[in-house]
Amino acid sequence: MRLGKSVLTGVAILVLLTGPAVAEQQPPAGMIIDRSNADQYMEFLGPALRWIVDRGVKMRVSEYKRVEHPPPFQEATEKYSAQVEISEDSTHLINHVAGLAFAEVDDNDPQVAAKHMFNFNAAIPVDDLDLRNFDCDTGTLGRDGEPVRVERHFLIEHLRRLYFRERTIVEPKPEMPSPDGARYKEAMYPMIEPFDLKGTGFTSNRYVDHTRQDDSWLYLPQLRRVRRLSSAQRSDALFGQDTDQDSYAGYAGNVAWSTWRYLGEKKVLANFHSENFPVKWGEPSGDFVHDSPWEPREVWVIEGISKLPQYAYSKRLIYLDKESYRIPWTEIYDQAGELWKVWINNFMYATHPFPGAKYGFDYHVSYNPSIAMVDMQLEHATYCALPSHRFPGEQGWYLNIGDQEGTTEDYFELSAIISAGR
Repeated sequence: MRLGKSVLTGVAILVLLTGPAVAEQQPPAGMIIDRSNADQYMEFLGPALRWIVDRGVKMRVSEYKRVEHPPPFQEATEKYSAQVEISEDSTHLINHVAGLAFAEVDDNDPQVAAKHMFNFNAAIPVDDLDLRNFDCDTGTLGRDGEPVRVERHFLIEHLRRLYFRERTIVEPKPEMPSPDGARYKEAMYPMIEPFDLKGTGFTSNRYVDHTRQDDSWLYLPQLRRVRRLSSAQRSDALFGQDTDQDSYAGYAGNVAWSTWRYLGEKKVLANFHSENFPVKWGEPSGDFVHDSPWEPREVWVIEGISKLPQYAYSKRLIYLDKESYRIPWTEIYDQAGELWKVWINNFMYATHPFPGAKYGFDYHVSYNPSIAMVDMQLEHATYCALPSHRFPGEQGWYLNIGDQEGTTEDYFELSAIISAGR
């Protein structure tokens, strides 16, 4: 495998986290970071973002803007967090209902890393979600102004998720009955393109019981078969692209399945106020990442090592935003301890995804106009527009609206996926 010159080992990462002898100057708003000046701001980029800049991404720096949790989530935190405890082995929460599990976390707490990850796990739920009509390109990165050489184009009709716990907006709340003990159910189908995967879909159940593995199934209509996936296989990239289920949102695995270590706090550059919906991609050869402003953000850095045998990654470094508990980007390492991939989130905080959208709120919520996952060893990327540009006026993000748009419990049944794939 070919490694870029900026791909660093875990030892180098530790040096970056502890910082240089003299703190680097924060990049001023209005400047553009590119390969000519990126070394001056390494402290704010880290090895993965430094690598993508070297491959042509230009980062427009903007002013910091504060973000807040939605009011219903804040109310749940105030109501329930005082009663929450963490188990001695840091695998599960006791008496958590909704909102942040821990309103305050002490850096000197021996369970600080796990508490931060459980707070992340509590901050990302929605009562219901339908992410609709999104597409992804995957291919080899270009060089010196050349575009990505797209190998496959994916178009997906729906990615839905329904939470049975931690509900804060849609009745019933804070809990919906679940006979099988699900925390949430998720399904993505049908795949519309490419033609050889048309009708493909998957469904997955995450359970409240931390000792119970996910139930995940993949339906392949071309083979007329259903394939069951183990929890370790959630780290595998499928269909020639780069993303894996456990990396969605920066980390989508069960908190109990990893050992967490707190590495400290940093100020980094991240995307929390995208200017474009749908996404605007960067110019070649940085066209695998969005063109939106990067602002200084305070983050905690958390290391996660999976407990699952045959897991694809040796560890993840998660950069966790201190205000929102969102993950702007995650660095992922191979079994030899070398930097392998980076997942990059592009956030937008707004009442509606765009003016005039059918559904929205009277307070700001988090939308994601795009994501990107880059394999730095293969010099390959998968990047997704959420929603696709092919559907003008498409809202894309249908959040917390109940069953009005079809996010019902029967949607997540394997029989529904098979029927839709015919």
